[in-house]
Amino acid sequence: MTPHTPTLAELQLRCRKLFLRKLEVLAHIGAHDFEKGVPQRLWIDVDLYVPFERSTPTQDRLHEVVDYDYVRDVVAARIAQGHVELQETLCDDLATRLLAHPGVRALRLSTCKPDVYPDTEAVGVEVWRIKPDEAPRP
Repeated sequence: MTPHTPTLAELQLRCRKLFLRKLEVLAHIGAHDFEKGVPQRLWIDVDLYVPFERSTPTQDRLHEVVDYDYVRDVVAARIAQGHVELQETLCDDLATRLLAHPGVRALRLSTCKPDVYPDTEAVGVEVWRIKPDEAPRP
């Protein structure tokens, strides 16, 4: 039997959604010559799906949930590694790192560059990732 990968509807019933909106960072990102060597504003949106059993505190203590600081720290560590050409690469890297947290079951992550074109609000990329269930379903 193969592991079951839940649908979004199943995740919404079994998980709490933790989110950060428009986390703004300065990043060295871009494939074009005008983007290299100059930091750009980057907006990052993250939705983490955390099962209720890992996100329902019984003592009202931070260690009982996934901390927002975890997301911010993962983003800061990746940005500090230096230039990345593509938003797709950055999104994939961040998604892999965030999904490594044992409390995170799934995520949606997007990056936007708001200052690239004068006639657009932003250009961006979005990814979804879901961990398969550890135990196969019959």
